[in-house]
Amino acid sequence: MAAAPDLNSLKQDLSRRMDGALETLRREFAGLRTGRAHPALLEPVRVVAYGSEMPLNQVGTVGSPEPRMLTVQVWDKSMVSAVEKAIRDAGLGLNPAADGMLVRVPIPQLTTERRNELAKMAHKYAEGAKVAVRGVRRDGMEQIKGYEKKHEIGEDLAKNWSDDVQKLTDQFIKKVDEALAEKEKDIRQV
Repeated sequence: MAAAPDLNSLKQDLSRRMDGALETLRREFAGLRTGRAHPALLEPVRVVAYGSEMPLNQVGTVGSPEPRMLTVQVWDKSMVSAVEKAIRDAGLGLNPAADGMLVRVPIPQLTTERRNELAKMAHKYAEGAKVAVRGVRRDGMEQIKGYEKKHEIGEDLAKNWSDDVQKLTDQFIKKVDEALAEKEKDIRQV
């Protein structure tokens, strides 16, 4: 016989999955340039190296020696041009320049137009995270309905569990909104 359904384990599972959506959002936000140099800005960059595509941090060390400059210390001299090309083609609006085995990436001042573009992208990422959180909620609600249908839990308990899942969802949606507000503030700063 299967173990009786447990609200805590259901909530832990849903919470873990919603946390994953929030973590993905944070990584996406890290890739949005806000005018200040930060090594996380180059995280989405993928370099074609040794016959496969790999993250930039697997072919060199990313540093931020100045507020408006990133550097990539490439470990293999033959990879310098591939790193330069990957950064240029990543759609970040950056123009790297090789200097021996060091690739310098100046961070240009953000224009108002670019700030608005970044804010729109941030909204898009946040909406994607909300959709993911709601998808997890839907899965949880379906599990609860399944328990109720199999008569493993009663109608009242199912209602209470559904309310708990909705509260959990609301908490995560609020966290997404807070992260978005923080990122927008960061983007809008001159």
